[in-house]
Amino acid sequence: MLTLTEFNLLALLASRPGQVMSRGELLRRVWGYEVEIETRTVDAHVYRLRRKIEPDAEKPTYIHSVPGIGYRFSG
Repeated sequence: MLTLTEFNLLALLASRPGQVMSRGELLRRVWGYEVEIETRTVDAHVYRLRRKIEPDAEKPTYIHSVPGIGYRFSG
């Protein structure tokens, strides 16, 4: 079962398949942060989300990391 934050994160990523979303954009849209902050919050939530939805969380099918930028969803 997904938490509300995990669901909102997944819904946002899935609404833009193939588009890379920065950590800052995800922080603004999912958590409501208006200023850029250095946090691993997004990474921690993506890690937990992958554990719940990916067939193999170590080799993601749906949520891909884009080094230095953020994440993208492949459906």
